Order: sequence, then structure tokens, then C-alpha cells
Amino acid sequence: MAEDSSRAFVKDVKRIVIKVGTAVVTRNDGRLALGRLGALCEQIKELNSQGYEIILVSSGAVGLGRQRLRYRRLVNSSFADLQKPQVELDGKACAAVGQNSLMALYDTLFSEVVTHFLFHDCIRLPCFELDISSAQLLVTDSDFRDRDFRKQLNETVKSLLSLKVIPIFNENDAVSTRKAPYEDSSGIFWDNDSLAALLALELKADLLVLLSDVEGLYSGPPSDPKSKLIHTYVKEKHQGEITFGDKSRVGRGGMTAKVKAAVNAAYAGIPVVITSGSAPENIIRVLQGQRIGTLFHQDAHLWEPTKEVGAREMAVAARDSSRRLQALSSQERKKILLDIADALEANEKLITVENEADVAAAKQAGYEKSLISRLALKSGKIASLAKSIRVLANMEDPIGRVLKKTQLADGLILEKTSSPLGVLLIVFESRPDALVQIASLAIRSGNGLLLKGGKEAKRSNAILHKVITEAIPDIVGGKVIGLVTSRDEIPDLLKLDDVIDLVIPRGSNKLVSQIKSSTKIPVLGHADGICHVYVDKSANMDMAKRVVLDAKIDYPAACNAMETLLVHKDLVTNGALNELIVDLRIQGVTLYGGPRASLLLNIPQARSFHHEYNSMECTVEIVDNVAAAIDHIHHHGRHVIFSYRHLFVCISMCHGAHTDCIITEDQETAEMFLHQVDSAAVFHNASTRFCDGARFGLGAEVGISTSRIHARGPVGVEGLLTTRWILKGSGQVVDGDKGVIYTHKDIPINS
Repeated sequence: MAEDSSRAFVKDVKRIVIKVGTAVVTRNDGRLALGRLGALCEQIKELNSQGYEIILVSSGAVGLGRQRLRYRRLVNSSFADLQKPQVELDGKACAAVGQNSLMALYDTLFSEVVTHFLFHDCIRLPCFELDISSAQLLVTDSDFRDRDFRKQLNETVKSLLSLKVIPIFNENDAVSTRKAPYEDSSGIFWDNDSLAALLALELKADLLVLLSDVEGLYSGPPSDPKSKLIHTYVKEKHQGEITFGDKSRVGRGGMTAKVKAAVNAAYAGIPVVITSGSAPENIIRVLQGQRIGTLFHQDAHLWEPTKEVGAREMAVAARDSSRRLQALSSQERKKILLDIADALEANEKLITVENEADVAAAKQAGYEKSLISRLALKSGKIASLAKSIRVLANMEDPIGRVLKKTQLADGLILEKTSSPLGVLLIVFESRPDALVQIASLAIRSGNGLLLKGGKEAKRSNAILHKVITEAIPDIVGGKVIGLVTSRDEIPDLLKLDDVIDLVIPRGSNKLVSQIKSSTKIPVLGHADGICHVYVDKSANMDMAKRVVLDAKIDYPAACNAMETLLVHKDLVTNGALNELIVDLRIQGVTLYGGPRASLLLNIPQARSFHHEYNSMECTVEIVDNVAAAIDHIHHHGRHVIFSYRHLFVCISMCHGAHTDCIITEDQETAEMFLHQVDSAAVFHNASTRFCDGARFGLGAEVGISTSRIHARGPVGVEGLLTTRWILKGSGQVVDGDKGVIYTHKDIPINS
């Protein structure tokens, strides 16, 4: 399972122990960090209101007490006293004074109207009221040796939580019997990190969060630029590799103590996250499933790949597995697809959890609604994908089909047969459903596959890849489909022209152009598509309204959605255009105009006819006749890019040549449009949304190709096949063509 999938445990969290370190409570100068504490209390308030049970373990009492006692000593000292060497204050006295002050501060922050402070500043913002009660519980190491104490502790905490009170724990350093409470690591617990872990176990928490002054656990000192944040701690891998920096500037043990406490709790069954207490809403972000800080989990070793797989190794593995796939019978390949469909439906809940986490992260990151719409696997989508795979499985086997049979000479038979391309590298956009379609097509066509999806769908892609590859039998191996997790691997893959046979980039024109200029591998470009609907003067307007609205609003984020509406000029004078505009606006479509439409309709002028909105937006323009509409589509619909790679010509119609439609009752006008519009798909009186592999009966699609060679339009199984020539003879030789009488006779394929 991919590392991101490890965050799915947050779905079951209810009781949380939060430990606040001294470095979070205080600033670098030793004074209280009121802004951070205020933000922390706001998070706890929100979580409390959502039904979470919060238990707080707070350091900072000793530091706060030391600050107050130093101030008192300074005020009460004479000038002569200040000249003498200063004796370090007694730690137990500091703890006694500081504990009282710390709890008073929490009580104030939780229960009264307080001023909200910006982090690290003293800028006052509007007041807020939290209205939460808190309770102080001071414990010592020796307390936990008493079984009755533990029982009473559980009952007290249970009672407090039922009343929505926040229990705040701290070690009672003032009366601790340990000889050196700041150095002695013996006993049941030895600092507030280990106390927090102990309480999480004792009180049966679902999650332990250790707040620090850094983002999490690093491979080395956080100040070292070479150090990297470890998102998931794997004991077997990391315990011998990590170099710890200095201990906390004010606390007892720093990161070393946190890791020790985290490992103890995690391996006892309680997930632990170490993260920054300085960043706002980090606890909430953890509970949203975001990759925040460092996760410790008892199953972490299962999520970590045993070793890094290089680009060449992944590609070669896909090639080798594809050859084993091709060697299977048609029925065996069919069964693999049916098993994949079953596995998707059986794991729908898990897939949904990961997809929802991707969608939540995309919303938080401020991505456009159109991207989020493409990212979301809506209700019923998994079932629909499974159905499409079953349709694909039940199709005629595409591999090894005899396409043509010729008798070259007596007893010499030549067959042209269908054959897999080999290994495909497909870079696709943030649509996790595309992964399922592409993978199923690769299996049906006998090709090896390397996939690189958009980073926004990382979790969804990871779980879908896992479910699919685990359904593939060992005789083929799950490596027939490789998942590329980093964009940094793409340049290395593009160099493997001896292993990878075809690259299919699905995305922007910039992406397609960059890949074409970076590789010797043949490229089949799937670039942006500008879909047009032309409403002719003879159109049935009721039909026109239905088709136009469906083409735009059925799924605006799709590449087959209408982006430009062309209307005959006569529809302006008879009022039909106005009716179309009103209907689009009622549905929430924002309209932009070409030079003529923007003036006439008083709408903003479109910045370009080449723009693909992928949203509830549309360009409108008025044309004189069908010929003008065709000219508009040819002029504004595409921009041709030629690419020559090993005699394989790629012509990418980078701004369109996708799907164009005419709505008319005039058959002659319709025929003119259908035959002269040079697009991948041309429709008459039907929505552009029909341009889809599943709707065309292809079962699934790699995408809708805007190229001309070697596939165009929705690319299904046939677009992933090439041909081979098989010659069957009985000992014939050329011998200068003297002994062969050529007949070149076509014969029935089934003979």
C-alpha cells in the first residue's frame, strides 16, 4: 500500500491525547507564546464541538515558573546582590510556581473571552469565546505503580470527558521523588512525552499527537539542508539511519524522547503523529488525513516498499510481465479483467476513503472547481467502471486476430495479424477513473503499462493501482502495471526508447509538446480539445436546446464538453439565440462572446477561441452560414504540431480537432458539415458528450486522441495494437524469384 494510504486510520479516531512541548508553549526568549496557545485552544474547541474526546498533556510549567521567579529575584535584589554569582533556581520550586501559572493561563484561554494574537506578534484581532472547562491532573511516576490509582484515573477522565471538560495532565515535578527528574529516565515514565504515551495506552486513546517546534522527524538535524522529513517512520529502516540534533532548547529530551515515546505507543497499537505546534490547524489537518508531520504505526513496515525501483527496472519488469500476459489464452486474460472488476467493487469503501482525502486536500489547497470535479469519484462511479471492464472482458479477443490473408504463391500463405504494441507510458491528468480504464485496456490488449497520474490524485491512484495489481495472478505478476509516483522519474523513463514503445501524454498542450521534444519514443498526443456545437438556421430549436445544454452542463470538466457555441445569424433576428442564452444562464453557465456576439449580447469578450474552460463557462459566436462555421472550426479549433521520431509521425491537433456537432434539419447542410469538418469526431443532432470510449462500445478508453496517426478519436483496444506479418510455407525459397509463381490472391480469413 502507498504511504499516503496509511492515513486512512483517522476515520476511526475519537479519543486523542495531545502533548504540547515546552518549545511550543514558550518563545525563543522564554516568554509565553500566547498566539500559539490561543490557536491550539481554538483547535481543541473545534474538535470538542465535533465530538472528539481531547486529553491534553502540557509541558512548560518549569520554564514559566523559572521566568517568574527570576523576575521576582531581580525585583527584590540589591545592586550588591546582582554583582554576586547567580545561583540556579531550584527546579522543583520553578515547577510549583509555574504549574499554577500555566493552569491559570489555560483556564483563561478556555473559559473566557480572550484576545486572539497573531503568531509571533502582539497584534490584537477580534475577540473569540471558547467556553470550555478544563481540569488539572498532576501525576508522578510512583502513582502509576498503584492499580487502584489507575482505575480511579480512568473513571475520573471518563467522567470529565462526558462533561466535555478537557483534562490537562502534567508531571508533578514539585513533589517528584526521582533524584534527577531532568536526567533520570528510569521508571514508568520519565518526561511528558513518555507520560503522554503512557496515558494514551492507559486511557485507550485512538491517536497520540506530539506537538514539537519542528515539522516532524527528520533524517538528520532539521537545520541541516540535507535532512529530509520522514512522513512515515519504519523502525526497521529508520532507527539506525537517523542522526538526532541537540535536545530541545528548553525541554528535557527533544526529538529523541518523542521518537522513543512514539515507538512505544505505536507498537502497542496506538497511531502517533509528531508534528509542529507552531503551524495553525495542524491537529485538524492530521484528522483530515493530510500528510502532516511523521506518522508512527504498527503496520508501517507493510506500507514501505522494500527497495526503490528504478525507471529501467520498472519498465523492463512491465515488458517481461506483458510477454507472459500475451502467452495466456483469451479466456485467462478475460478472467483477469473480471477479477479486477470484482476487486474494485469489493474495495469500494477503501477507495472512497482515499479519494475523499484527495478531494479534501485539493479543496484546502485552493484548486479550481473543475479540477476537483474531475478528481472526485462520485457515487456509483466504481460500479460503472466495473461494468465497463466486464464489457471489455466479453469482447472478442483483440490479440492475434487475422486482419488479412493472402496467398502469395502456391502453398505460401501470408497473414496480417493484430499484435500488442509492447510497453506503454501514459502520463494522465487528475482523473483517477482514467487509471482504471487505461489499466483494463492494457490487460485486454496484452501491453505492459507504466502510469503517472496527477499529484492531486496520488492517494486515489495508489489504492486503485494496489487493488488492480493484486487481482492479477502471479503467472503474469502485478509488475505488468507500474505506478510512477514522482514526476522526477519521467525524464529517465523518456530515455528508455529500447524498452518503452509508445508514450501517451494526456493533458495540456504544454505537457504534450514538452514530452515530444524530450524523447525518441513515438508519442501519441492527447491534448486539449475545443468542442464546438453549431446551431444552423434550420435547426429544430427544442432539439437544439436539449443538445446544447447537455453538451455543456452534463459534465463540464470533461474533454468532450462544449466549449464554443456557434449560431447562424438568422437565429439572432428570430429570437432563437436569445432563448438559448437564457437557458444556458438559468443553468449557471457564464458566457463570453466572440467579436460579433460580445457586442450584440453585451457579454465580455472571450480572451481566446482556443481556451478550454472545463467548467460552467462557454464562448458564443455568430456566423453567417455553415461554411463560415466550418472555417471557424478549422481556424480556431486546432494548432498543428509535427513530431518525427524514428519515422513515426505524430501530428497533434493541439487546440482541438476533438468533437464538433451540427444541429440542423437540412440534410445537405449536415452532409457538408460532416464531410468537411476535419475533426476526430463529427456529430449531427447529437451531444458532443457521446464521444466516449464506453459510449462508443469500446469498453473503455485511453483517452480521446487529437492526433491523426496511428489512432484518432476515442482510443480503445485497437488503438493500442499494431500488426505483425506471419508467413506459412512448405520449404519455398526466393532464388532470384525464378522458382516462385506469385498469385497474390486474397483468401477468406477463416479458411
